[in-house]
Amino acid sequence: MVELPDLELPDDPKLTHNIIHFARALRKAGLPIGPGRVIDAIRAVEAAGFTEKADFFWVLHACFVARPEHRRIFAQVFRLYWRDPRYMEHMMAMMLPAVRGVQEERRGEAAEKRAAEALLDGVERDAPDLEQSGEDVKIEIDASRTMSSEERLRKLDFEQMSTAEVAEAKRMLARLKLPVKPLKTRRGMASPQGARLDWRRTLRAAMREGGELRQLKMQAPRPRWPNLVVLCDISGSMSQYSRMVLHFLHAVANEKGAGWAKVHAFTFGTRLTNITRHLATRDVDQALKAAGSEAQDWEGGTRIGTSLKAFNQDWSRRVMGQGAVVLLISDGLDRDDAGILEREIERLHLSSRRLIWLNPLLRWDGFAPKAAGIRAMLPHVDSFRAGHSIASLEDLAAAISRTDDMGEKARLMAMIDA
Repeated sequence: MVELPDLELPDDPKLTHNIIHFARALRKAGLPIGPGRVIDAIRAVEAAGFTEKADFFWVLHACFVARPEHRRIFAQVFRLYWRDPRYMEHMMAMMLPAVRGVQEERRGEAAEKRAAEALLDGVERDAPDLEQSGEDVKIEIDASRTMSSEERLRKLDFEQMSTAEVAEAKRMLARLKLPVKPLKTRRGMASPQGARLDWRRTLRAAMREGGELRQLKMQAPRPRWPNLVVLCDISGSMSQYSRMVLHFLHAVANEKGAGWAKVHAFTFGTRLTNITRHLATRDVDQALKAAGSEAQDWEGGTRIGTSLKAFNQDWSRRVMGQGAVVLLISDGLDRDDAGILEREIERLHLSSRRLIWLNPLLRWDGFAPKAAGIRAMLPHVDSFRAGHSIASLEDLAAAISRTDDMGEKARLMAMIDA
């Protein structure tokens, strides 16, 4: 328990104890919370009172949340600990094999697993005792535990990972590669195995030999690698996916021999931010911390059309030359006018060699292009792929050099045209 010296506690000692336990759970979930913040939180609650749940939420939020990426974790731990009277039942059920009829079937919310593990730290979780009845009880056991942990982690949704799983996933992403084939050019380079005759070098050599042609000089096409341009959505609905993708891109930007001429990275939510120089920092944590400090619209709204317009006007000519490959990471849920979005995505498509859209919403089997932003963007991309797991990024690495790869675009375009 955290020591609280020289502190006048609220009248209710149980509330003080619960705030301390709540802070401990947040720390287990990854928030950097020390005794000083716990003391500040207790004093703040004493000053503000404990009458309205909304006021209580924001008082604790102001004391414990210092970074944008911690907001969602805080909200989930708060909901489980303070709001839901059955939070312990839900959490215990989440940590056990799924038993039909004991736990209501529902999808886990963002950061919920991490919050549950933090609150259940140190709690022994025995299997539920099923009462015998005349009817057969059907038990479904999660078979994923029989898989290797790495194989299971490859297919796990980034947003449903625990704190330990996120750390392991980042290590796996650091080992991923994104190779690209060189582009064909008309310029040549000297090569004894070349298929083209280099008349200039041949005649120059003949002049040195007194005009006698003794050897034919050959040349091969000079290889040239394209730029990789990444536009990453960091709005509220994309924050966890964006962080994992940026870890992957940091590894790509610092990989030797990957083939990319240069990796340019931009983030956008309500405005466009160039974070290319931060990816050059060797330490990934320091690089992403600097990128997060510069991008002031983390977990805010989404204005894809306006952000693409800013990119097309201010950056396209600088970074899109010589056939750049563009990765757009976004869920396509936009607040801008669909006409602006369609015009700007078309312009971006015409400026790029290939435009690949990674959308985490494709993880749902029943995904359909119903949102106006998705319907406006989809016709103007070359490939439409999922981007919610390590496996989906591995598939991207395998498909990025294939000019015929369309991902899910053809299937979804048929749904639009129907």
